[in-house]
Amino acid sequence: MVATADPLIAGSYVQASHRPFWLDNPEAPEPQLPLVADTTADLVIVGGGFTGLWAAIQAKQDDASRDVVLVEGETIAFGGSGRNGGFCDATLTHGLPNGIDRFPDEIATIERMAAGNFAELKATIDRFHIECSWNPSGSMGVAREEHELAWLPEAAEAGARFGHEIEVLDREAARAEVNSPTYLGAFWRKDGSALVDPARLAWGLARAARELGVRIYESTPATALEADGDAVVVRTPHGRVRAHRAILGTNAYPPLARAIRRYVVPVYDHVLMTEPLTDAQWASVGWRNRQGLFDLTNRFHYYRPTADGRILWGGYDANYHWNNGVDPRFERRDATFHLLASQFFETLPMLEGIGFSHAWAGAIDTCSRFSVFWGTALGGRAAYAAGYTGLGVGASRFGARVALDLVSGVSTERTGLRFVQKKPIPFPPEPLRWLGVNLTIRALARADRRAGRRGPWLRALDTVGLGFDS
Repeated sequence: MVATADPLIAGSYVQASHRPFWLDNPEAPEPQLPLVADTTADLVIVGGGFTGLWAAIQAKQDDASRDVVLVEGETIAFGGSGRNGGFCDATLTHGLPNGIDRFPDEIATIERMAAGNFAELKATIDRFHIECSWNPSGSMGVAREEHELAWLPEAAEAGARFGHEIEVLDREAARAEVNSPTYLGAFWRKDGSALVDPARLAWGLARAARELGVRIYESTPATALEADGDAVVVRTPHGRVRAHRAILGTNAYPPLARAIRRYVVPVYDHVLMTEPLTDAQWASVGWRNRQGLFDLTNRFHYYRPTADGRILWGGYDANYHWNNGVDPRFERRDATFHLLASQFFETLPMLEGIGFSHAWAGAIDTCSRFSVFWGTALGGRAAYAAGYTGLGVGASRFGARVALDLVSGVSTERTGLRFVQKKPIPFPPEPLRWLGVNLTIRALARADRRAGRRGPWLRALDTVGLGFDS
């Protein structure tokens, strides 16, 4: 407990479960058995999150005769795929502004591919009857500071250029959507964004993959990736998988291909989930259209309703641990949960007294350009996609598609993009990595306090194209 904790705030989450809400579900499927003997395959996939599952499904859709094995160290959706907010956005570049800034010559093509990817994602959900509480309500970016109001028409104008339906809301209209006294305005993107139950989506994709013939082994951590002639070998505690090709979907977790480590920083994000609201509480909040919401600040909150009438509230505080640290002990930071709870009640004061049933955290695989990147290892026999920076629910399908192209050695319109061919600027080694990340976090907070004005450190990062996002 932090020394300055408000006991009323602390009491709101003191009974909270630290298991991610989405995974704390009595209807969760029974895990698949682990690998206990050597086996062979045409394609081995490491990681049972969204990237790995989409790679498995698309590999079998490309060639039903292809023998595909997927190994997961824990259970399906254990990592980021079961710990996120459930925002399924069409963007491949972590938002249109980031894509315009970094890939101006390709953004029209990327946006076209993003729309196609989003449509195919939904088609797969429908084709395999995946019950994941799909809610295409759009997303709303909320201005809470005066200087942010100028960004609203800019967002609408940029979106309109690429065919997006975006409505700008003034103070009254924004508060009519969600009755927060902190809102000064908002923009509401009504297309290309949905809310989902991410764990149910992952479990449904795993079922679809098995129906297509994919062999899935859970509780099977991959310990090494090696070349073996013209093939690869993935080692696990009780058996090896020898395959022609491999795809790595480990994201924020320690990578089997060391090259990934240069480009990815695992940053811990924290989330609270309320108890179900009563009808009277929902009436006081409004939120009839049930959009996903996010702040426009550098250090932002994201929040959304759930199918059973709760509110998920996360983001803002981002914690990096020395030497790319990923460990269960980093998931219970009381100071962050206290901060999030206090900010929740500041935003929605009419809900004072409600409790939080779940409080959890997970590592986000961020990179310096904030969006997915790709690469190969072992002479092209293995490929990877990583660096989604928190918007991977939708982009992971495209990430897996490109990884399949790369590992298959085929040239496509996708692989010809500079977006795919160019890697982000790598992060420096320790101790510069730790110093740089934490300097950036403080600089972002300072910019938010100074009406968005970026200081010397952030301007220097902008110049070299190196960044960080919470």
